[in-house]
Amino acid sequence: MKSKITIWGVLFSVLLVFPIQTLNSWGFFGHIRINKMAVFTLPPEMIGFYKRYIDYISEHAVDPDKRRYASAVEAPRHYIDIDHYGNDSIDPFEAVPKRWNDAVAKYSEDTLQAYGIVPWHINRMVYRLTDAFKEKNTERILYLSADLGHYIGDAHVPLHTTKNYNGQMTGQRGIHGFWESRIPELTADEYDYFVGRAVFVKSALDLAWETVKASHAGVDSVLSFERELNSRFPTDQKYTYENRGASIMKQYSTNYSMEYNRMLDGMVERRMRKAVIAVGSLWYTAWVNAGEPDLDELLLSERDIAQMEKEAKELEEQFQGKTIKGREHDH
Repeated sequence: MKSKITIWGVLFSVLLVFPIQTLNSWGFFGHIRINKMAVFTLPPEMIGFYKRYIDYISEHAVDPDKRRYASAVEAPRHYIDIDHYGNDSIDPFEAVPKRWNDAVAKYSEDTLQAYGIVPWHINRMVYRLTDAFKEKNTERILYLSADLGHYIGDAHVPLHTTKNYNGQMTGQRGIHGFWESRIPELTADEYDYFVGRAVFVKSALDLAWETVKASHAGVDSVLSFERELNSRFPTDQKYTYENRGASIMKQYSTNYSMEYNRMLDGMVERRMRKAVIAVGSLWYTAWVNAGEPDLDELLLSERDIAQMEKEAKELEEQFQGKTIKGREHDH
């Protein structure tokens, strides 16, 4: 079985020739790191199963972004423009009902979809993962665990909570990929990933909303610090060109990136650490709510592996060379 599962490692290696900015949110690197580190927050009853399939769970953390190249309904699951619902006199977190049906009744489903649904989608995914545990469906547990980790990761990114998601309203276009892809790419190997043990979460929906609120609190700093840095940094030293596989990409220079990271005072690391423990905790919560099934007995069959390999190949074909459906924010 181990030799068959290495196809996921092969697919991962092939994909590295594509520039990180062709993907979205935390970049290819960040989402993989978050899911991988979340495995080590799990209790003994779960960690054996998740470590057995850690390559799949981490490498497939980017699948939801790939699906944005195939399906227009995917994009809103990654963000919420919470500031659309507020102004100087209205707190959007007070204005927007936390429960989906209440929010639909107040704003309409079309409006919610237009401005993003990430907190509600996280909650929905936890329910789906719980059902997969109850059914002892190994393939679905892995698929949903990888996906859930992605959406939780997205909710921890400040620019996933604002209409000005790529600095397009403030003359800072490109800041989205800068914050969540370029900074982690340069600094994440130095992060402290000892975030503690996963905990049971009484309400996944409440956690999702708390996460969005904490992320949104960082939006002003994300934008204002970059604006300040840009005003005083030598223009000819802001960007550089780097080889990425077969491509040469214009990229924020290392010096500019590291100075921005210093100004943020560890914000990117803090949000990534929060994402890691949140992912592990919601995996754990789904398992507990399912009655704590014995995971040691869950193994992928030859048929399961073949089906998952087929689905991975199909998704890759949909992703490569296609145009993203929904808003683009990393260029």
